[in-house]
Amino acid sequence: MDKKSANNIANVLSEALPYLQGLNNKTIVIKFGGNAMIDEKLKNSFARDIVLLKQVGVNPVVVHGGGPQIGELLKKIGKESEFIDGMRVTDSETMDVVEMVLGGLVNKSIVNLINHNGGKAVGLTGKDGSMIRARKMEMMRESAELQVPEIIDLGHVGEVTSIDPSIVKALDEGDFIPVIAPIGVGEDAASYNINADLVAGKMASVLSAEKLLLLTNTVGILDKQENILTGLKGKDIKQLIADGTIAGGMLPKVNCALDAVHSGVKTSHIIDGRVEHAVLLELLTDEGVGTLIRS
Repeated sequence: MDKKSANNIANVLSEALPYLQGLNNKTIVIKFGGNAMIDEKLKNSFARDIVLLKQVGVNPVVVHGGGPQIGELLKKIGKESEFIDGMRVTDSETMDVVEMVLGGLVNKSIVNLINHNGGKAVGLTGKDGSMIRARKMEMMRESAELQVPEIIDLGHVGEVTSIDPSIVKALDEGDFIPVIAPIGVGEDAASYNINADLVAGKMASVLSAEKLLLLTNTVGILDKQENILTGLKGKDIKQLIADGTIAGGMLPKVNCALDAVHSGVKTSHIIDGRVEHAVLLELLTDEGVGTLIRS
């Protein structure tokens, strides 16, 4: 190794030291989704990041999505995916597929990948130990043509009513890495498909996590000149929403991140999951790879 390369490595490790000290024995909730779940190189870099964090004394908790994989299996069995305002309509047959894909195929592939890289991951759904209690999501649509709001039935699409974090805490204390599929259980014992960002945000809140990381297919929040914004507070977010800078698909993620910091999570991060080792770069370097939001 030449002297320049050795110095570069030493500088990287030195820069990471204060961040590692600040994160020691802290919990970080990471929502794993987007391109990072599809591209093999990105999947492997994510798994290595998670294993390294656990190795140096951080407690990572992974919550994952799986929309594209659900869509693929539905297509194979001849069932079309239906969306209303970005939400998947989930009848009983579709819910069976959601459970097979999220709780089975996707969850176990992430667990296997982390374990292959030297970690000790355990796969769960929110139904295990009644960890995630849910209820049917009520969606209402208003328009000028309607005298009263229209109630949209999305089927087995749910929202979180409560989370019991005891299983996750026990796994953390046993040096395991929890990997959670966002499926909840209702009072009627029905299963509910829940948005993974929302589950990650609620999980971070109940665990009093140090950080919430949301992996996306964007570089973060951009201003109107397409410069990345970071270090944002609640009042900044409200202004950016009001002037239309934050709109469309970014709105739910931003609101999820903001809700988390208002519920006791120290910082939320919307980061670019298309970058290799995005988790480590965001957590352990000065520059980072996304937008940081603080209360």
